[in-house]
Amino acid sequence: MKIAKNTVASFHYTLTNDAGEVIDSSDGREPLAYIHGEGQIVPGLENALEGREKGDKLNVDVAPAEGYGVKHDELIQVVPREAFQGVEDLQPGMQFQGRNDHGAINVTITRIEDDQVTVDGNHPLAGETLHFAVEISDVREPTAEELSHGHVHGVGGHHH
Repeated sequence: MKIAKNTVASFHYTLTNDAGEVIDSSDGREPLAYIHGEGQIVPGLENALEGREKGDKLNVDVAPAEGYGVKHDELIQVVPREAFQGVEDLQPGMQFQGRNDHGAINVTITRIEDDQVTVDGNHPLAGETLHFAVEISDVREPTAEELSHGHVHGVGGHHH
């Protein structure tokens, strides 16, 4: 069976950046399972998996626009330290949920200088080219329940 819209695909992967550093991997875990065509993985990888079969191995380079997006400078802001009341030890790398004109937004502290805290609302991998090494471990039809819920159940998927 080939990966196509509304099939359940499972795959092992290693994700690296341009420097070859491992960002994420399924090594030692169950393969990642998703419903193809539902936007559950980054578009560039989903497009590359279309038509693949169990056992296929491939390397996929995903440009920022087809991954986690390009970096938007307007999502980087400097806010007063007092905006983090109740947080004792602020450190770069800490993540918080904030609000902007469009609703909730996740931000990462990138810099602290005196009473000024720089936060970045971009995804941590925005602007990065993603390099995936993938091995397809299974392709199957989804259950009616998986389709109605919009996600995979069981191994590598969601557990209710």
